[in-house]
Amino acid sequence: MSIWTRITAAVASLAQGAPLFDVFAQLRSPPERSVGFTIAVIALGAKMAKADGQVTRDEVTAFREVFQIAQADEAGAARVFNLARQDVTGFEDYATRARDMFGAGHEALQDLLEGLFHIALADGMYHPNEDTFLQRVASIFGLSERDFRQIRSRFVPDADADPYAVLGVEPDAPMEEVRAAWRALVRESHPDQMIARGVPKEAVKMAEKRMIAINRAWEEIQGARN
Repeated sequence: MSIWTRITAAVASLAQGAPLFDVFAQLRSPPERSVGFTIAVIALGAKMAKADGQVTRDEVTAFREVFQIAQADEAGAARVFNLARQDVTGFEDYATRARDMFGAGHEALQDLLEGLFHIALADGMYHPNEDTFLQRVASIFGLSERDFRQIRSRFVPDADADPYAVLGVEPDAPMEEVRAAWRALVRESHPDQMIARGVPKEAVKMAEKRMIAINRAWEEIQGARN
């Protein structure tokens, strides 16, 4: 059963007129967190599409930056997106429900934020309103400013391309600490680890870009210190 079939079933189970974020209450168990993860990315992505004023953005193209969406599933993905976009509930409520589903600071919330960065940069631009939006979401998720900068540095063209920021360490950190940070990020980016913490298998492809940035940063630091 595809993630989109499961999402359609979860949305259909909502009471008539209930806000979309009510679906998170029934998705707390680990097997269903991948459904909650996907809905959270779609819902927050829909809210973010308003943040930069680009409401005509090709949503399917944007979400394909995060998920593998088969043609047969596009209608279901678009339905969830439209439900979130039409919902008057603020994005803070969606972010809070997602945080409560995983727990503040959970690694899956970093994955979720990374998915939102993929969507934000899908049109090749990073609007100041998107930056404000994503900083607020990160704060609600219980992620640190350092976590936010670490993820941002991998995506935003005008961000400081500091390899230490990519690995989440200080520039004066001992080489052993830098190596440990690099290895930890590599482990966390393994598809099996991502799926175990709630990322749907349809979205683990987003780890490819992360791994490229992580390894490039490690190689740059090695080269500079040698």
